[in-house]
Amino acid sequence: MEKINEKLITRPAVDPDVWALDKNIIFLNHGSFGSCPKAILEHQNQLRVQMEREPIQFLVRKLENLLDEARVKLAAFLNGEPNSLVFVPNATYGVNCVLNSLRFSEGDEILITNHEYNACRNVAYFVAEKRGAKVVSATVPFPVRDENEIIGSIFSHLTERTRLIMVDHITSPTALVFPVERIIQKAKQYGVLVLVDGAHTAGMLPLDLKRLDADFYTGNCHKWLCSPKGSAFLYVKEKWVDTIRPVAISHGANSPRKDRSRYLLEFGWTGTFDPTAYLSVPRSIDYLGSLVQGGWEMIMHRNRALAIAARDLICNYLEIELAAPDGLIGSMAAFKIWDSPAKEPPKIGLYSDVLQNIILERYKIEVPVFPWEDFPHQTLRISAQLYNNLEQYEILAKALKELRDKKF
Repeated sequence: MEKINEKLITRPAVDPDVWALDKNIIFLNHGSFGSCPKAILEHQNQLRVQMEREPIQFLVRKLENLLDEARVKLAAFLNGEPNSLVFVPNATYGVNCVLNSLRFSEGDEILITNHEYNACRNVAYFVAEKRGAKVVSATVPFPVRDENEIIGSIFSHLTERTRLIMVDHITSPTALVFPVERIIQKAKQYGVLVLVDGAHTAGMLPLDLKRLDADFYTGNCHKWLCSPKGSAFLYVKEKWVDTIRPVAISHGANSPRKDRSRYLLEFGWTGTFDPTAYLSVPRSIDYLGSLVQGGWEMIMHRNRALAIAARDLICNYLEIELAAPDGLIGSMAAFKIWDSPAKEPPKIGLYSDVLQNIILERYKIEVPVFPWEDFPHQTLRISAQLYNNLEQYEILAKALKELRDKKF
């Protein structure tokens, strides 16, 4: 990786006050839900005021054009075709739309990996059970040596029954950047469809949807683009736009209009909703890009450099092995840590962990700890965003060493 000015990682690249984050917490978990800058939240609020001032004017007469403008802006940022891109509330919703729209037959196989995001894994099993299909999970090792090991692990599970490969672009519990372009190219040789869950990619890594040429790609805007919660996209190759339908069917299903595809009509309106998160995406792209000299290219470069430096610092301090080479790392990094003393999985909220809660309570550090493979084996994942600096990870490293040495 190119060397970067040390000042860009030893101090925040942008004033943390741009975000509304709690100043008493060291927030190293941007990857879970992101954080939206105050200026973008204010822009969203202004849109809501416009909507509530005259709801019919906003939702019936103006919304379609406003959504089109936002889609065009996002498509340009991701180098995609605007008519192939629609907004969805989150990447999990996008996965639901694709898997529920495809026709799986008895005995068909959906190939995933053991790094798959749990929510999307659940969708695969749900759909497979309804259709008499089967989910096959390829075991990709962690730590991993290189991208060839990832590809080899996945395609060793390919059979003549494999209909679809669903793969994370950037994995959630292990923070690995999977070589999705190579996976897509290889899958085409076997006539297998590929659905990419790119929940973390937009704003973390350069993303070229046309070059990638996945059959289906879904990703979030609320994470690394720092857009409001509830903003994500689904990108469908042109040949499939008549096949993929939203989970919620509404007015577009029997619209007589001929000026737009059913795909755009159905996803453009799935029932009454607050569209202001979608409409704030263009402002997020422009605003974040203006905060750092060099724009988005520098933002991605800086955050990745910080994530790698932070990972190296923590692993050296704790004397644990690196989980992946630098080439498989984006703006997050994860590593295996010791087993939790908990005897059973936690029962708090969506997901929680004893160690994660202790780190927050004792040290005021927010960082995720994930179960990995058989509970209670775990991974800890760090994120690097413009408001973070290297000293914060040093504090985390010291906290982890203290907890490990004292066995909590």
